[in-house]
Amino acid sequence: MKIDKEINGEEMTLKFEGWLDTMSSQELAAVLEETGDDIKRIVFDFKGLEYISSSGIRQIIAAYKQVNGNFVLRNVSSDIMDVFNMTGISKRVKIE
Repeated sequence: MKIDKEINGEEMTLKFEGWLDTMSSQELAAVLEETGDDIKRIVFDFKGLEYISSSGIRQIIAAYKQVNGNFVLRNVSSDIMDVFNMTGISKRVKIE
């Protein structure tokens, strides 16, 4: 898993490549923990994401809560969108 972080003012964009599973979700948790209070919006760009596990979904929820819902998922593949529809994530989180 590769996570690229870009910060633009109060917005942080994380770009993912590979699998967001049990091992890589720990890496994502560390990135989110490092995020200061000055970040008010988080964008997850899933263009390169191939797979997501329940651990990855937990980190999405953590990020969503961290910025009080000012959170966006972008470039979600149809397979991952199916997972978001089954888990109800797509009803709570803005997806572009």
